[in-house]
Amino acid sequence: MMTVKQFVFNGFSENTYVVFDDTKECIILDPGCYDQKEKSALKQFIFDNQLIVKSLINTHCHIDHVLGNYFVKEEYKVGLTIHKLDIETLKANEIVAPIYGIQGYESCEADHFVEEGDLVTFGHTTLKVLFVPGHARGHIALISEEEKICFGGDVLFQQSIGRTDLPGGDFDTLMASIKNKLFKLEDDTTVYCGHGPSTTIGYEKKNNPFCGINANYRDR
Repeated sequence: MMTVKQFVFNGFSENTYVVFDDTKECIILDPGCYDQKEKSALKQFIFDNQLIVKSLINTHCHIDHVLGNYFVKEEYKVGLTIHKLDIETLKANEIVAPIYGIQGYESCEADHFVEEGDLVTFGHTTLKVLFVPGHARGHIALISEEEKICFGGDVLFQQSIGRTDLPGGDFDTLMASIKNKLFKLEDDTTVYCGHGPSTTIGYEKKNNPFCGINANYRDR
């Protein structure tokens, strides 16, 4: 059974997740830790719980989700895993960081790539990769159908959706990802979002003003 630890990091209030099971093996999703205090908080949690970091994964590579990539790679000697369509987004952060006033951004390259249907394993846990573009070209989600958990990045939020006005964003593509991928999951699936509180698939089907049953948008 998975345990999920959520951190809220950086000026974008980004959610970073450490996910582990009883074997103490873990993965780190979207490390947004920016300053030394945030990096220390992540490191201390891993140390206190005697966790073994097996993978570093970005659901997508917007600047707020990758600020701690270099730190995690160096500290735990793991490679970075992304979808190949987000390579350019990752590279662009060297230009994006100063635009947002982010100083000292440490860039790093991806080491591994995943696609739809691939499996991420650690300990006794297996997560399946879903390809869910629209917010970013190479956006992925990780799901456990058995435990009814979805790590959805910035695709679906509690009563909201990911923005589509950034490079690589597209509203219709995002809606298709939500309706054809995420909304196919069981209603009681918990969605751990890239920002804000967690939610469930069933709640968003009913209440999300962008894509729920009462939303103005309809499939085209």
